[in-house]
Amino acid sequence: MQEIVKILIGLVILGLGIPIGDFLRKQTKEELNAGRKWFGIIILICLVGAVITLIWKDDALLFGLLFIAIVTSRSLKFRKNNKKKKR
Repeated sequence: MQEIVKILIGLVILGLGIPIGDFLRKQTKEELNAGRKWFGIIILICLVGAVITLIWKDDALLFGLLFIAIVTSRSLKFRKNNKKKKR
């Protein structure tokens, strides 16, 4: 039962990554354009780290890395779509 509660709390926090990523995208438009490749590298490192933490069975680190990946990818995803619409 305790493990289920931990996973549910983790999923709620991961869900909060979506609005946080949207908020950061709106607040930091210039930084997103300048650091696009670095954000991509951060996403890749976080996803690889998440797979490794699945093997180590470290839930806190897993959800932390996934949260960073969601926030970063959410910001970059919407920024690309906005560029396409302007053309």
